[in-house]
Amino acid sequence: MPDAASYVTAVAARDMAAKFNRSDFSRWAARARATGGCAQPIHLRGTVEYRDPMTGALLHRYSTSREPNGNLRVACKTRRASRCPACAEIYRADTYQLVRAGLVGGKGVAKTVAEHPAAFVTLTAPSFGPVHSRREMAGGEIAPCRPRRNSAPCPHGRRVSCTARHAVDDHRLGQPICPECFDYAGAVLWNAHAPELWRRFALAFRRYAAKAAGLRVGDLREVLTVSFAKVAEYQRRGLVHFHAVIRLDGAGGPDASPPAWATHELLAAAVDHAAGAVKVRTVAASGVPAKTHAWGSQIDVRAISSSGELTDNAVAGYIAKYATKAAECVGTLDRRVRPTDDVAELPVSAHARRLIAECIRLSGISEFATLRLAEWAHMLGFRGHFSTKSRRYSTTLGALREARMMHNEREHPATTGRLPFEDDEILVIAHWRYVGQGLTPGEMLLTAALTGKPLPAIRGIP
Repeated sequence: MPDAASYVTAVAARDMAAKFNRSDFSRWAARARATGGCAQPIHLRGTVEYRDPMTGALLHRYSTSREPNGNLRVACKTRRASRCPACAEIYRADTYQLVRAGLVGGKGVAKTVAEHPAAFVTLTAPSFGPVHSRREMAGGEIAPCRPRRNSAPCPHGRRVSCTARHAVDDHRLGQPICPECFDYAGAVLWNAHAPELWRRFALAFRRYAAKAAGLRVGDLREVLTVSFAKVAEYQRRGLVHFHAVIRLDGAGGPDASPPAWATHELLAAAVDHAAGAVKVRTVAASGVPAKTHAWGSQIDVRAISSSGELTDNAVAGYIAKYATKAAECVGTLDRRVRPTDDVAELPVSAHARRLIAECIRLSGISEFATLRLAEWAHMLGFRGHFSTKSRRYSTTLGALREARMMHNEREHPATTGRLPFEDDEILVIAHWRYVGQGLTPGEMLLTAALTGKPLPAIRGIP
């Protein structure tokens, strides 16, 4: 009997051959290229009519009935690389442009913004129990994980020590040394309250800046604008932390120079103060003690420059990379946990399974009902946006997408040809119906071959 992987591979190969030998394969391949190699395209059915807006005459009619299987496939446009690397790459590139424009200008932002104080800030989660880790020392040597020569056993009889020098792909990284000692309830609740901690951090930052300038908080906006772009990243232990670009502008935003007292030193001091000052408290409920949630002790603030140790290109690339990721590194799911799912049977790591189970358990406690922990169990309790920015930081993702659409329209104009100027437009009437999404394993492999784009892991194919 062949193993499961061989069976799935054989089925995918037959699917590829069947698709390749169809009479409409050329059209199917053209659509695969048109979607940019999307791995989970949206399937639509419908018609589009192009009419003369002055006479109402029908100029052209398109129907999906002429497409393979009667469906038009369009790109899914997801940000998650685990679901569709091709569409996630477009999101990553847009995020890169957005972040970089806020550091060096462009995309509607004045180039003088490069002279404003800006820093790359990392805010981390506190410890909820010792975990296996990998630390690289000066010179590139890997330090022992957690050497404790004379450590006493924990209450569960385990030595809280590890002398291994873990490889990058070691499955133990991020896993608790003693799962029974790890505070799973605290970790889940911290993830759930991380967005609120960030909100309070931003408020405390502005209060510190106002006090340093001798101003009331309400008057600060008359002379200073604090702009930021941030991204959430999961550590292997299952806790989120934030990377942010924080920039100081004048009252007019990126086009206005900040006051002379708004320096890199002030920015760093405001980060240190705000990170240590803010807290979120949760009440005791059903065996879960009251907890005070705060940022971890590892706070990093580094100045950004056009040349030097930390450049604008490096920062923009780093934030853009994590904007397309979720909690994959923890070994959890990239979809919601359904009520019918058996948590014990989910294809996740043991640590992720306990975090998911804790989300579901806490969701049944009325005091935590507003956190919607069961709905966000696959994200281990975190329910914030992965990539956010302040209103005046730079351009927007919507503006970048609109510019791309306008460029495509200029490259492929739709006019009646009757008038020699831009007002000669066509009335477009479209009717669409959603009928499905995705590709078969064979179609996914064909798409990769046709477009050269990477595809997500196909279940059953190693």
